[in-house]
Amino acid sequence: MSEIPARASEPEGPSGGASDGAPFADAVWQSSPPGSIYDYIKVASFSIGPDGLVDQWSLRAEQLLGIRAEDAVGTDPIEAFIDPDLRERGQRKMAEILDGREWTGVVPFRVPDDDADGERSRRGQRGLAEVYVMPTRTEDGEKAAVCIVVDVRVLRSIETDLAASQAIFGQSPFGFLLIDPDLRVRRANERFASVFGGTPDDHRGKGVHDYLPRAEADRVSATLRRVLETGDSITDMHVTGFAPHSDERRHWSVNLYRVHSGSGRPIGISWLGTDITARREAAREAASARRNLALLNEAGARIGNSLDLETTARELLDVVVPGFCDLATVDLYQGLLVGDETPPGLADGSAELRRVAFSSAVSDVPFHGTGERVRLGAVHHYPFNSPCADALRTARPRTVPAEDGGLVQSTLAVPMVAHDTVVGLAQFARTKGSEPFGDRDRDLAVELAARAAVCIDNARLYRREHERALILQRSLLPPGDPEASGLDIACRYLPGNAATGRPSEVGGDWFDVIELPGHRTALVVGDVMGRGLRAAVAMGELRTAVRTLAGLDLEPAEVLAQLDEIARGLGAPGSVQQATRAARRPREADLSEVYLATCVYAVYDAVTRRCTFANAGHLPPVLVEPGESALMLDVPPGLPLGVGGEPFEEVEVELPEGALLALYTDGLVESRDHPLDEGLQSFVGALTDSTRPLEDVCDQVLNTLDSHHAEDDIALLMARVQGLPSESVGDWTLPREPRSVGRARELARAQLLDWDLEPLVDTTELLVSELVTNALRYGEGEIRLRLLLDRTLVCEVWDSGLVQPRRRRARDTDEGGRGLQLVGLLSAAWGSRRTPRGKTVWFELPLPGADTQLADPAEALLSLF
Repeated sequence: MSEIPARASEPEGPSGGASDGAPFADAVWQSSPPGSIYDYIKVASFSIGPDGLVDQWSLRAEQLLGIRAEDAVGTDPIEAFIDPDLRERGQRKMAEILDGREWTGVVPFRVPDDDADGERSRRGQRGLAEVYVMPTRTEDGEKAAVCIVVDVRVLRSIETDLAASQAIFGQSPFGFLLIDPDLRVRRANERFASVFGGTPDDHRGKGVHDYLPRAEADRVSATLRRVLETGDSITDMHVTGFAPHSDERRHWSVNLYRVHSGSGRPIGISWLGTDITARREAAREAASARRNLALLNEAGARIGNSLDLETTARELLDVVVPGFCDLATVDLYQGLLVGDETPPGLADGSAELRRVAFSSAVSDVPFHGTGERVRLGAVHHYPFNSPCADALRTARPRTVPAEDGGLVQSTLAVPMVAHDTVVGLAQFARTKGSEPFGDRDRDLAVELAARAAVCIDNARLYRREHERALILQRSLLPPGDPEASGLDIACRYLPGNAATGRPSEVGGDWFDVIELPGHRTALVVGDVMGRGLRAAVAMGELRTAVRTLAGLDLEPAEVLAQLDEIARGLGAPGSVQQATRAARRPREADLSEVYLATCVYAVYDAVTRRCTFANAGHLPPVLVEPGESALMLDVPPGLPLGVGGEPFEEVEVELPEGALLALYTDGLVESRDHPLDEGLQSFVGALTDSTRPLEDVCDQVLNTLDSHHAEDDIALLMARVQGLPSESVGDWTLPREPRSVGRARELARAQLLDWDLEPLVDTTELLVSELVTNALRYGEGEIRLRLLLDRTLVCEVWDSGLVQPRRRRARDTDEGGRGLQLVGLLSAAWGSRRTPRGKTVWFELPLPGADTQLADPAEALLSLF
């Protein structure tokens, strides 16, 4: 008996982690083998001595039969465990066993219940145990027996589980694998074998690298290890690979979960996979259809909003990259971009193109389709036999072959066709790793290119008309930024419909800034009523007339009177009666000949800071004095130019330093949605901060009045008063006597030296003496000498005589008559003007500078003889 331990322990066995068929010498012995069958069947054991009594009792026996070892050892097992009516038969069997015969059978026993105190008793339900009795001998040679006992219910449960497992493996429509802890296939079902070939047994011992590409296998292996380590299940993991003898890429949805032994020990991973290739393709097609519809909707909303060719091309690429392709370009015919209707070579695709747009979702990847790389903005053409030239020639999309070693694997060259005319070429490309273009993609590309082509053609037509209108408008506006002595000037001119996207029709609004002698400036704003080319021409003629009349240095009211006469000669009605008759009887009058114009003409004197206004039916000027609210000046409006019959009035206003003056046309304050009075009040209210820079004030006014959406033209002229400082003015009154000539020379010399203008002293002295001498000889009353220093030096000599000086050519024998010739030779400009009390003769000299070449008085005198 000594060869049997005092108490049976749980059986040991080789590690369940060893592969099938591993040699016994390679087995690892351990106390708790993973996945042992004994974890399921819970085998109990005890031994019987020669006397037929129990002499050993295992822990599993205690658990199964409910009898403690101290109660079982030394008892008769037949008497203790067998029902009374079966004990006699049991005694015979025990005698046979002790006589050396093995026996296996099913024996009923009592299943113990728990007592109230938690201890097991021998009372309870009846159970069945499968018993295996093996004869043995003690070390003394006496006969004994070892008994193995298993609960029959457990065995039946195992049989059921095995049958269910076999049904799942054998009948499941999904691929089923049982993977061991070494990530090797322990068992595969028929469905899996039907996909990957062979029988289920052929797949035993294989790993995921035997079925999947390396990168995919590495990913799946890492996932299997994570499931084995954490126990977290994986649902709907997508796996991509190839079935044997097939080049078709297949997709599977795989569910993974860890499998445990009866004791809860992990013994492997269950793999349940189903082929979703068809479902994935259907989903991809549906997603592609939704994407294409979304792209078309987006294209309709985003392309063609700007009416600019380059912007429209970029809008197309903003839609397709990266939603449709990885790289894209747009080339437009160079001839169409510069305004040609039919560029040479358009029909055969050989005409020059300009790359106007490029977009890439891949960094540092140049896209050039075929041939050499084309930079953005470069002008180029495609070889005649290239796919791109063929697409342009046939107006049909073409596939561009991929370059060897390049990253671009699929390219579509799609002609941009608008109204049966090819305007350019769009190329769409996908890089390696993206799905190549298919037929559905080709159709979508054609539709997108066609939509963009129509917008680009519209933009081309708009650009052509808009450029023509701009050329005319710019030719009628003051060149450059207007400048004036004693004024800071800012202006805006906005053609009607400039922000609506429609080509603007030329209008008749204009403004002008005209410098006058004596540091005076004429400010003009006018509006020829009506629109169209004829209104613009009439405006141009009136503007030219204003400049001519301003050069004559006429008073503002007289300028408007002369303009009125000119306007009546431009086809405008000659009187109010003619205008009324034309309006009442349109069939009897040519309304295209009816033109009226309004105008404000103001002259500002930078020395006195006084401004004289005259108005011909125009809106009143607005004045903002420092620290005060804006107000509309009360300037009598008068009648529009071209009506005639009424004189114009003048109003003189003294403007304080820093005051802001605004002249404007009705397009700024009047529209269909807002009455004139409301617009005027909004304009006055917008001039709240006159101390800001004038450019900012202009922008604020336009933004406040929302004038960018105006239907009529807008002209806005703003001027801030910056009077000539008193130290920049020299003003003296001289008596009417000969010695005043010398005195004038002395005063001029002293003033120029005080202004640090020594280079101008000699010329100024000479010219001043000439003008004062003429005033003494031909003028009347006392003489006034005035020197003005600003951007130039101006000298004025005033007297009360009304006779204007006239320049004449002196003969060689004449002793005089050369004074005004000398003034003309030495000065930059000279002239005379009438004043309310006489006349003023003036001349102007440029200030010394690097680019100023002053005339030599001596040489000028010699040239006169």
